[in-house]
Amino acid sequence: MPEPVRRLLDAVAAAFAEFPSEDVPESGVDGPIGWRGYDEARARAGQRTGERESVVCGIGKVGDIEAVLIAFEFGFLGGSIGERTGLRLEKAFTRARELGLPVVSLIATGGSRMQEGMRALAQLQRVARQSALTRQAGLPQLALLRDPATGGGWATLGAGADVTLASPGAQVGFAGSRVRPPGDPRPYTAEGQFESGHVDQIVEPGALPERLERWLRLLTSPAGQAAPPPDALGAATAPSATGWDAVRRARAAGRPRAESYLDSYFEWREELSGDRCGGVDPGVRCGFGRRAGATIAYAAQCGTATLPAGFRTAARLVRLADRLGIPVLTLVDTPGAANDAAAERAGAGPAIAEMFAAVASARVPVTTLVIGEGGSGGALAFAAPDRTWVTPDSYFSVTSPEAAAAILKRAASEVPATANELRLRPGDLVALGVARGVVSGHAS
Repeated sequence: MPEPVRRLLDAVAAAFAEFPSEDVPESGVDGPIGWRGYDEARARAGQRTGERESVVCGIGKVGDIEAVLIAFEFGFLGGSIGERTGLRLEKAFTRARELGLPVVSLIATGGSRMQEGMRALAQLQRVARQSALTRQAGLPQLALLRDPATGGGWATLGAGADVTLASPGAQVGFAGSRVRPPGDPRPYTAEGQFESGHVDQIVEPGALPERLERWLRLLTSPAGQAAPPPDALGAATAPSATGWDAVRRARAAGRPRAESYLDSYFEWREELSGDRCGGVDPGVRCGFGRRAGATIAYAAQCGTATLPAGFRTAARLVRLADRLGIPVLTLVDTPGAANDAAAERAGAGPAIAEMFAAVASARVPVTTLVIGEGGSGGALAFAAPDRTWVTPDSYFSVTSPEAAAAILKRAASEVPATANELRLRPGDLVALGVARGVVSGHAS
């Protein structure tokens, strides 16, 4: 059984003040559908836990950041969601919007309460509505998936949060252990959901208070201006003599990659993981970082062919940053979008379109630095149309020199000459109006 709710609240929040209870009387004996023994079961749950419902809601400070907290008591009828639960959740979200506070949900539930029938299931619509209104108000929502987090609690508060954390080994899934088909249990765990792109981070219990505070700080303190382009980290400063020379520099094994740029640019950062559609691309890093006391979001390609999951994860990041008013930095470094059969089946085209649309519709400023290879549309989807810089050891091209030569039916020996014709060097990109400038050791 999960940790008792009051102990958990004491661990993660200071000065927690519970909202006054305004529970309405049950409609009829034994609840809305007259489930035999329901009144007695509720009474026993209350005596056992000291709670009047399966969820406790109030305001507390996570670190020094005030937030509305929603915490489930699994010992109260399995943390199930009934009509009174829905009313409490509605009140919590309403107060969050009134006060302009983020929402943190600490979830441990088996799902909807059978003893209330469809009146219980309908609460999921109520919760979804409140979450949507809070999203429209520009307020962040965080969720911690405890053990278990199943059914409607997972499919609304958990999966619907902006950032989803999970406890190690927690059972997480729409289907609970007693109703799912037999088979591999891993997809129904926190680790399995992380691997499938549905959970952002697995957090050890001892690290939870600090991790929640870091996330809340990042999501509630946006930088007030566009992200400046990072300094160039590579040794090359002289312009490339030829296009092929630029390509070779960008492909050099020792060239600084995204990880080095992110570490140099941010004081500290936290990462999102997964596209929420079943995919993770290890070649794309997305998250939020602290720089000069404020938050900048980032989406960075890491030098590999970008998978559909990578484009969707980056689009998710850009949309979230835009909703929270956080400027975005993108780092371009890819030979291009993955174009094998698996990528096509996974929706390469729609995923690239999703990223193009996210950048094009962003109201916050998006800044781009090309740090290596800029391969065709797979790279361009990450690039801001009016705020793109390039490093001296990079290139950007309509397609790779090899692909261009193949399309033109040229011999392999003509690839270097084709690279020269493509005008893909950093200086060429500035002259063509594609890039605003070439950064050096000091951002331009």
